[in-house]
Amino acid sequence: MSSDASKGDRIRELMATEGDAVAENTRGFNEGRIESTGRLDDYEELKADAREIKEDAIARLPELIDEVRETVEANGGTVYLADDAADANRYITELTAEERDADRLVKSKSMTSEEIEVNEALEAEGVEVVETDLGEWVLQLADEAPSHIVAPAIHKSREGISELFAERFDLDDPPETAEELTMFARERLGELVEGADVGMTGANFIAADSGTMLLVTSEGNARKSVTATDTHIAVAGVEKIVPTVEEFAPFVELIGRSGTGQDVTSYISTLTPPVESPVPDFDDDDEPLADDSGDDRDFHLVLIDNGRLEMREDEQLKETLYCIRCSACSNACGNFQSVGGHAFGGETYSGGIATGWEAGIEGLDTAAEFNDLCTGCSRCVPACPVGIDIPWINTVVRDWINRGEADPGQTDWMFEELVPDEEPAGLDLGTRLVGNYETLAKWGSRTAPLANRLADAGPVRAIAERVAGIDRRRDLPEFAGEPLVDWFEARGGARVPADEADREAVLYPDTATNYVDVDRGKAAVRALEALDVHVRVPDLPGSGRPPLSQGMIATAESAAEDVYAGLATHVDADRDVVVIEPSDLAMFRSEYEKFLPESSHDRLAEASYDVMEYVFGLLENGGDPSELRAPAEGTGPVAAGKRVAYHPHCQARTIGVGEHATAVMEALGYDVRVSDTECCGMAGSFGYKADYYELSMDVGEPIREQFGDTDRTVVAAGTSCTEQIDALLGDAPMHPVELVAPRE
Repeated sequence: MSSDASKGDRIRELMATEGDAVAENTRGFNEGRIESTGRLDDYEELKADAREIKEDAIARLPELIDEVRETVEANGGTVYLADDAADANRYITELTAEERDADRLVKSKSMTSEEIEVNEALEAEGVEVVETDLGEWVLQLADEAPSHIVAPAIHKSREGISELFAERFDLDDPPETAEELTMFARERLGELVEGADVGMTGANFIAADSGTMLLVTSEGNARKSVTATDTHIAVAGVEKIVPTVEEFAPFVELIGRSGTGQDVTSYISTLTPPVESPVPDFDDDDEPLADDSGDDRDFHLVLIDNGRLEMREDEQLKETLYCIRCSACSNACGNFQSVGGHAFGGETYSGGIATGWEAGIEGLDTAAEFNDLCTGCSRCVPACPVGIDIPWINTVVRDWINRGEADPGQTDWMFEELVPDEEPAGLDLGTRLVGNYETLAKWGSRTAPLANRLADAGPVRAIAERVAGIDRRRDLPEFAGEPLVDWFEARGGARVPADEADREAVLYPDTATNYVDVDRGKAAVRALEALDVHVRVPDLPGSGRPPLSQGMIATAESAAEDVYAGLATHVDADRDVVVIEPSDLAMFRSEYEKFLPESSHDRLAEASYDVMEYVFGLLENGGDPSELRAPAEGTGPVAAGKRVAYHPHCQARTIGVGEHATAVMEALGYDVRVSDTECCGMAGSFGYKADYYELSMDVGEPIREQFGDTDRTVVAAGTSCTEQIDALLGDAPMHPVELVAPRE
């Protein structure tokens, strides 16, 4: 994509043409994953085992490559380690076109073969290549790239496939139903397989100790590709090697459940090639399976490096190699659900993990085309069966992209004077503006209400859209004239003396609460004091979430160090740290692990609580619920009826605190209906960007569908959620703590 404008146009086009089909299928897969894994008593243990196996295998990778070469060659096969795509294709084309003089090669589904573009290389040498996976065959006929790692034609509708078959095969009465389409493809592909000279597969896993391959497919076409010809070529990245066959076990349990929600994928094949079965002769009716013809079988394992061994040495990209290509990160991602892999993907790989793959294999230029479609919502993390921190990989790559695009000759004199960031000169203006939101909020609060009037003025919005990409259709936050910290000091501090309190807590004044949504901070103070907590609201810096979202890692790390320095004395004094904004609590519990010494991170993480999690704990430990606000008749900013519609924040769900608000509200007598949508689509600054406005709103559309006509009081925990739901429903929700806090 040549520019941001063309990127936005492409996203809007794909939403219109492919979005509905992608959304229906990925959401179905995601729901299936949740249901299927929920039936496993040992799901988390399986994930831990799978990750441990991958960690060990990647750590020992050079050794395992040598071992698999020895075992495959001892079995009678050949192993070739290809440096890159060109090297792999040279070997494969020489073997197929020259040594075998093959006319046709049949393939089962393989993302690695897509990566090296082997089809094009073979066809250039006169070898016909036929994809035998139904989805891949459809795309081959349509001359399109896959849009999903597991379901390559997920963006195609049944009607579209019928029209494609009619056009390509000149059919007057084309098949229409799913069964008819499948049977038509089966018949055509069967004929093509019968006339093939060479078969090619990928490999989900390869055991180094025996050379055994695990192939997981939904159609069984891999078995046909292996057995129908006398020559089998397997193409696999070196990261697919694990030490032993026994270590296939957790992956068999996880891969289908994670990708499509199937308890067991339709076809799970283990084979140690060359297989000993006879080679079929489709032209010989009398003896189609001649004795001893299996002796003629030839097997070639082409292991692909193509940047992987270099990725293994990079502490930030290494985790990408743990990926088992299940697509759970794609299915769990709100943005992917709306646009699919043709926007959220690179040359080969798509979805959240694609940034790591494309950066390592193709380079930063390719990764930069779609990297910012990862909003860091984190819903892919619990979905990943090997626990890869995908948002962190995306953030690291974003930082590299920023630094690569920054113009060192450009002097940002204005920013050097006004902002405290740690980034190089020449950083993109929009990135720097959003990354320094705390500074912007401070100045906005100091100059409110003038700043609010100016920010809402048409000419200012037009400039902001043109220069920084901030969409003028979005309402900007209104800054409060009195920050929460100042309000707390002006009221005389805590109302519950420390010597009379059951607990002492520091209410963390996050940037949004301190300078914009001060009312939720005041409500939190009232709620905690009602439950006999001595509250402190010290002046502390922002958590670093805005710069982190922009890939400004050095700035985020500096913020983490400053926050810890400000909170350490309170943690030392055994005070609890209570956080209102879920994305800031996620920083403390998760991302700060990257920035602080292990002991410091652990201390802060263990001492920090979501405000509703903290209220829940107080009630569970003897707090008097009658001191909080039970349902009341009427409407308004501080009154609510019994019926509540609640949207938990995406990162609150990930770190396991989203359900505490529900528990507290239900304990007080509220009838709570929880949003089915995992991410509202706003994602901090993402929804403000002109290129992504329509996408952001589309991701949030299920909230409108679920709550648009509700007569319930709508509550939401996060700042972004509040802004998005206001845009979707025309009414800003309150934070759960505002619902339950005593009136002023």
